[in-house]
Amino acid sequence: MSLHIALICPRIPPNTGNIARLCAATDTSLHLIEPLGFSVQDADLKRAGLDYWESVDVWVHPDWREFREAIARHRCLYFSAKAERPLTDADFRSNSVLVFGNETDGMPDRILEKHPEQCFTIPMQSGKVRSLNLATAAGIVLYEALRSLGSDEAAARAAELAAHRASAGRPRPGPRRPSRKPRGS
Repeated sequence: MSLHIALICPRIPPNTGNIARLCAATDTSLHLIEPLGFSVQDADLKRAGLDYWESVDVWVHPDWREFREAIARHRCLYFSAKAERPLTDADFRSNSVLVFGNETDGMPDRILEKHPEQCFTIPMQSGKVRSLNLATAAGIVLYEALRSLGSDEAAARAAELAAHRASAGRPRPGPRRPSRKPRGS
């Protein structure tokens, strides 16, 4: 499986760093489309990605046009709070490129207008929020793509990690107990 995440002109280093860590965890390629709102040497970017940067297949494209020349249009699925179709309508394929706008401007209107059949939104039931954090949205979409593609590899890896924890004698996380009785008990 060869999923990709593309960020159009991301602005906030920790968001991009967290998405890079997500890509390392899922073996997903990351495309950064310039101009970026930070340097790739930014300390916050590196800190958020921790020591996983070497595990990420990162592509930096100098602009949207260069990205479009490198990636076939039929592979792109666009995600925006302004899109009308729900995430569950997306037709994920093993080589899909999950494209996100930046934190301040979101997905450019020209993309929403030109490719409405490829634009999707993450439904938000409460109606109290306009949009989600970029790293949160990328995580939701990527794991929905993996789920819908039936990622047997991810399930096998999770089972392997659970077995390792059990053999190492590490207790499973459980509910916390209060350190003292509540007053009035």
